[in-house]
Amino acid sequence: MAEELTIDAMTSEQDLRISEAVEQQRGRLRNFIRSRVADPGDAEDILQDVFYELVAAYRLAKPIEQVGAWLFQVARNRIIDRFRKKKPEAIAPASGSEGEEPLLLEHVLSSPEDGPDGIFARGVLIEELEDALAELPPEQRQVFIANEIEGRTFAEIAAETGTSINTLLSRKRYAVLHLRRRLREIYEEFNQEK
Repeated sequence: MAEELTIDAMTSEQDLRISEAVEQQRGRLRNFIRSRVADPGDAEDILQDVFYELVAAYRLAKPIEQVGAWLFQVARNRIIDRFRKKKPEAIAPASGSEGEEPLLLEHVLSSPEDGPDGIFARGVLIEELEDALAELPPEQRQVFIANEIEGRTFAEIAAETGTSINTLLSRKRYAVLHLRRRLREIYEEFNQEK
């Protein structure tokens, strides 16, 4: 009987922690996901998946020290998984690099099923991608995110910003060149370690 009370008390404490985390992080997490996923339905699905994983982690008694950071990392992983399922995007080779195989995002990101090493590599690559995006001039970053991550067409972006499609294409080209260079460096580092 005392064992049942202890289990009930633990479950109640877990429910309280889960509720507090959801209440504190829901708005920020939703905004984070929506800024990276164009479809509101997909964004809401990802948000629910993240909270489902939080509940599962607590139920399995996995200690989570920094709940907010953990939730955002899970959200990043779910967003990437969603994009990987939709379509593999090639980071096109630069002009003058004929015969060079295009670098696919799915080749760079390891799968969560690859175990602890794969999860670590995936986290490093995501951080590198975020850093590389942050290094871009704002105009290049905006057009790259709008087109590649949010899935908007150049015509939509041009209508919204008043910038010509040719200018947008040029900005995206420079962004892709920079991102490819940065991702290739980290990709080659990981391949050397294997």
